[in-house]
Amino acid sequence: MTRFLFRTILIAAIAVAGFAAYGIFAPAGPTQEKLVQLRPGSSVHHIAVELAKAGIVRSQYAFLLWHYTHGRKPLKAGEYAFDHRANTREVYDRIVRGDVYFHTVVVPEGFNMFDIADALEEEGLGKREDFLKVARTETALVRDIDPQAPSLEGYLFPDTYNFNRTQSLHDIAATMVRRFRQAAHEAGLESNFHATVTMASIVEKETGAPEERPEVAGVFNNRLAKNMVLATDPAVIYAALLNDRYRGTIHQSDLHFDSPYNTYRYAGLPPGPICNPGKASLQAALHPANTTYLFFVSDNHGHHRFARTETEHAINVAAYRRAVAQAVNP
Repeated sequence: MTRFLFRTILIAAIAVAGFAAYGIFAPAGPTQEKLVQLRPGSSVHHIAVELAKAGIVRSQYAFLLWHYTHGRKPLKAGEYAFDHRANTREVYDRIVRGDVYFHTVVVPEGFNMFDIADALEEEGLGKREDFLKVARTETALVRDIDPQAPSLEGYLFPDTYNFNRTQSLHDIAATMVRRFRQAAHEAGLESNFHATVTMASIVEKETGAPEERPEVAGVFNNRLAKNMVLATDPAVIYAALLNDRYRGTIHQSDLHFDSPYNTYRYAGLPPGPICNPGKASLQAALHPANTTYLFFVSDNHGHHRFARTETEHAINVAAYRRAVAQAVNP
């Protein structure tokens, strides 16, 4: 009886060991990319269940066995991408390392907070309205450099970012602001942030030609000096965006809309930036061209024609309209 019992226990032990070895060392998981979110504060047991449920490991028990027999190492929360078959030990080691999946978010020069909110939502990093709430309310992030900032607009620096889903939208905004501070320092911006960044944002929106940016900044400085309205369409568009009335084009009603961002109605700079400018536009705002120009208009080929008088400007506008008509009816 004792020998039979011993044999039974031995066979059972061998079976359990075989099952455990199979669960630990036999590869499992998807052949195509699968994302698994392990949330902060999750217990080891919950993580094991989530991995087994997602088909990443063969057995939650094998995962737990490996954990408890190999030092009970801390498991890092985050989103993990599994794109090939792997055994439990390999999966466990990745989670111990915190080899989390990053979402790449590209923020081009000239993106405003609405564009950034759309990009973050598209990457699954948060809801559009939630990010806009952060951008509109958490101005403490820039209070030391711009106490007047109505939002974080202008300070969410254009760059390519890698974010993971454990980061809050506040963390994401703070990362962009830190990048702005670095770029501003590199550009030589150390004071008068509010006016400089606001001007840079207008310059950014008015021209995509880097060599024209100082000249555009010079035109706007000349208009400010003469107390002329800036009459810049991008600011009118921004006023419409803030009031949820922009529909893809400027209407006559937008030009008359009562908003401090409407630079056709109000002289001076708008209350704050209208987009997030890059370093070249910051430098242009810091070092505008010394020019006598007061006007400019597109040449319909990616650049602008500049003028000193309304008469010269009218000639340039007529040339622009002819260019547009020829492009439509060659």
